Amino acid sequence: MSSQTDHVGADLRVLSPGFGYGILIGIGGAFTLIMIGVTILQNKYSAHSSMHSEEFNTASRSVKPGLIVTGIVSSWTWSATLLTSATFAYNYGISGPMWFAAVGSSQVLMFSLLSLKMKRDLPGAHTFPEIVLARHGPVAHAVYLAFGWITNLLIGTNLVLGGAQVISGMSGVNVYAACFIIPFTVAIYVVQGGLRSTFVADYLHTVILFVAILAFAFQVYTADDYIGSPGRMWELLMEAAERSPIAGNAEGSWLTFHSDGGLIFAGVLFLGGFSTVWLDQAYWQRAIASKPETSVKAYLAGGLAWYGIPFSFATAMGLGAVALTNSPRFPTYPNPLTAAQVGGGFSAPATAIALMGTNGAALMILLLFMAITSATSAELIAVSSLWTFDIYKQYINPSASSKKLVMQSHYSIVVFSLVLAAFCCALSASGIDITWIITCVGVIVGGGGIPLAFVVLFPKWVSTPGAIAAPLIAMPLGFVAWFATTHIRSGVISVATTGEATNALAGSSTTCGIGAILVLALSWVFPSRYTSDSPTHTALVEKVTGVATVHAQPPPPKTTSTTPAVPPPQDEEKNISALTSTHQQTPTEPEGPSKIETGNEVIDFLLNNHIEPLDSEAYHKALRLAIGVCLLFIVFAMLTFPFAFYGTSFIFTKAAFTGWVVVSLIWAFCSALACIVWPVAESFGELVHVGRTLLGM
Repeated sequence: MSSQTDHVGADLRVLSPGFGYGILIGIGGAFTLIMIGVTILQNKYSAHSSMHSEEFNTASRSVKPGLIVTGIVSSWTWSATLLTSATFAYNYGISGPMWFAAVGSSQVLMFSLLSLKMKRDLPGAHTFPEIVLARHGPVAHAVYLAFGWITNLLIGTNLVLGGAQVISGMSGVNVYAACFIIPFTVAIYVVQGGLRSTFVADYLHTVILFVAILAFAFQVYTADDYIGSPGRMWELLMEAAERSPIAGNAEGSWLTFHSDGGLIFAGVLFLGGFSTVWLDQAYWQRAIASKPETSVKAYLAGGLAWYGIPFSFATAMGLGAVALTNSPRFPTYPNPLTAAQVGGGFSAPATAIALMGTNGAALMILLLFMAITSATSAELIAVSSLWTFDIYKQYINPSASSKKLVMQSHYSIVVFSLVLAAFCCALSASGIDITWIITCVGVIVGGGGIPLAFVVLFPKWVSTPGAIAAPLIAMPLGFVAWFATTHIRSGVISVATTGEATNALAGSSTTCGIGAILVLALSWVFPSRYTSDSPTHTALVEKVTGVATVHAQPPPPKTTSTTPAVPPPQDEEKNISALTSTHQQTPTEPEGPSKIETGNEVIDFLLNNHIEPLDSEAYHKALRLAIGVCLLFIVFAMLTFPFAFYGTSFIFTKAAFTGWVVVSLIWAFCSALACIVWPVAESFGELVHVGRTLLGM
């Protein structure tokens, strides 16, 4: 273990290394056995087999909305959701949890628009680079594929490194060993069952996650003999402001939204979200796996449900660390946490130890492990899809059978686990922590998020030169702004100074802003668009098991036309949707190359590959819903409410703070109901059927 990790976690090491390894290996092994059993039952008693590529990578595009909601909440609940949200509550006060929750939820809600557009125009896509390939050719495909892989690596690192460092700091587990154990325990069960197994794991993880979050919250607000109530916490936070006021906050208080640091942090998070959500294949994977008619509702519900996690957890555990600092039970008493401990995400673990001693530390490690493994499973299957469909099938073996595609998915999951573990070890040795990663990720890959959104949402606005050049120019200019600002403000360029929120904000705003401007400006100056020489269009056909050719409409000529490939006419979409909805053939996945010509053969191919186009009426209804919810959320949750409190410099009274805490707990309860009850309710009939079959009834 590095000396730095030893120093950072020395005051918080209350568990033995054996306990830490027991959590990492024992619970990881238990989940692997559960997933193996679930996969065996699925393959034996359901119509879906994990040995088929479509099932392994897209869950046959048949996952119901409740489980999609749980998957979204799970994949967006990173180490940072728990640790960094609490860190910013500790640093900036009551505004930190709210900004973290609001900004993160807004990105998921806005992603519902991309999900809807893909479901209507490109229902057969497996990955977002496939969409770019269909519209802008192989060069653009390579650019966005690279951005996707970098994003997955950074997100995976945030998950694994943050968890490994905190678990190491609390139990003495070797941090490098933890960096390898975490991704490999997840990889084992993902290889067993593919995307559907990650949804099942998401559900189990999320149940435990909500139980732990609510247990901590009620311990803080009702059972602890030092805090014990929201009113008492308010008093302790007022005392803390008198003792050591926060620079940049109104009256130095933890109980105000007027926080300059909190506002800067919100900007960093918002800009980074354009890449950590929109360039993360894991979100596209869940959209692809969902049913067309419910994908938007699932993403909207998932974004709102996720809000309750950082809102409730960080309010209790981040502010709890401030309130408990003067208690003899606080692990660093009589001193506050050091800057290194705060940056490493130790504010919430310190609160857990102060509240429940070793039991609190054990529950925190379990909570972190659930969050880490759940979200990491989504990243592993996302990376495997990018390799399998965007490299292997596209360029190496276009006629690969379903079995070969599944094998490639298995190999890529194992390889990425190795790469991720090694990268986490390197960053840990260099002194980088999860706060640095989440603060700076927007600078690194933010230039690709907004251009990708334009490619999907407004294809006629984007030319091929604009799609290719915008992210490639934005990234280096963002780095220049980042390093220049760091040098001017901080005098030296280092891990610590580049991770300062203001410096990162300069880089992120440059990267994202230039990417957004250039994709439109270059498209106007250079309007040429790539025209595919294939008679197929991703909207109608997916090359799942070989070379497929669909002549649903005359093939476009090979020209340098400035008009991009467009989806089939609306009446044809309706016909296809109507035919697929009335076709009675049981979906199966073919094993060899296929050639589809016209008419019913097109419908058979779409059915066989679980592709269900979204008809025009359903599309416009879902579009209105998505736009309405996004606008309402942004106007009220991100503009009106927080800036009204910011502008007035309001300091929460005891009654107002008590109400704030109650709202956070109600939101957490509603989120738990959505993630725990909804999936069971919507699949109750199937669960009863499987249970009766197993019991021989």
